[in-house]
Amino acid sequence: MTERVLQGWRAEKTMLSKDWSVSSVTAGFLAVLISYSGPMIIFFQAAQSAHVSPDMISSWVLAVSIGAALSGIFLSWVLKVPVVTAWSAPGTALLVTLFPGLSLNEAVGAYITAALVIFVIGITGYFDRVLKHVPKGIAAGMMAGILFQFGSNAFKSAGSMPLLTFSMVAAYVILKRLLPRYCMVLVLLLGVALAVGIGGADLSKVQLSFATPTFIRPEWSWSSTLSLALPLVLVSVTGQFLPGMSILRSSGYSTPARPILAITSIASLVVAFFGGITIVIAAITAALCTGKDAHDDPAKRYVAGISNGVFYLIGGCFGATIVSLFAVLPKEFVALLAGLALIGAITANIMGTINEADHREASIITFLATASGMSFLGLGSAFWGVVIGSFAYLVLHRLGVKPASKPA
Repeated sequence: MTERVLQGWRAEKTMLSKDWSVSSVTAGFLAVLISYSGPMIIFFQAAQSAHVSPDMISSWVLAVSIGAALSGIFLSWVLKVPVVTAWSAPGTALLVTLFPGLSLNEAVGAYITAALVIFVIGITGYFDRVLKHVPKGIAAGMMAGILFQFGSNAFKSAGSMPLLTFSMVAAYVILKRLLPRYCMVLVLLLGVALAVGIGGADLSKVQLSFATPTFIRPEWSWSSTLSLALPLVLVSVTGQFLPGMSILRSSGYSTPARPILAITSIASLVVAFFGGITIVIAAITAALCTGKDAHDDPAKRYVAGISNGVFYLIGGCFGATIVSLFAVLPKEFVALLAGLALIGAITANIMGTINEADHREASIITFLATASGMSFLGLGSAFWGVVIGSFAYLVLHRLGVKPASKPA
């Protein structure tokens, strides 16, 4: 038995060494970089609202990073699919509005409740059944709408830092032509050099320091359950798992949601005791690891998911360092890097939106609603984009009602 396990382990190691590529590792790194520079900022805002100490913030960063790392590595390795996990960005935004009225202990209790509810949703298979009824064009339109904002924001940096913007864009275009596999890592290095040279970023202020976990005793109350736990379940399922699973499906992976929801919920349960909010499948950063930029062969892109987890492990251990690093880098650099890195994913999803000829108009409606950034009843544009687009799909394409033809 032991010999068979060892043989299996050696076979897996051999496969990983053969499937390894610079582009996959780069995709995993960029996904972590963008997570720390984007959704992590919301995390810091929530920590400031709660008036917690720097040590507690480091514990939060450590918890969510380790939770995302271990769940992502495990799922990517076992399923051989680029499963990129992260913490719930819309859920973190909820915290900003609830602190300091909500205690840390109540927040942890709410995290645990949310993890258990999502676990039940996952193992019962209800989420998979709902996902099967979302047409491909609607899913692509939703993802295109989410990612479009990041692409357009990249070029807005020209107003405040024109040299950085045009230099990185020019470098991207030239390197995409000459060295496509190493394009983003070279653009990253150039951007850091420009951020230091012309942006005034002082990297000497960044010091290596380890994060230490801080245990928080959970407390439960009806107030925290209704104001945080249940909304956290709702925004995590609609704002993370729905688009995250949709991008996996649109990239050609038919992996069921059940194991992903189950494993991320277990990770959420553990990290909650150290201040970590719900672990979910990533949506925006997942697009970096599921497309051709990660690897031409879809069967080898799982390495990007594993690489993403490894970099999360490193980032989590040096949580305090991550905090200081993004304090010195200009926000324009981060916006540019994210926008350029997501061009491939934006292109693929826009093509997926318009290629579904039998429900193209409904797909475009989904795209426009999602890209608008609308919010209603506490639910974001990704959710409403799917709802409005699905309604248009039913009326225009499933109920026999055809749009009126245009006059000649």
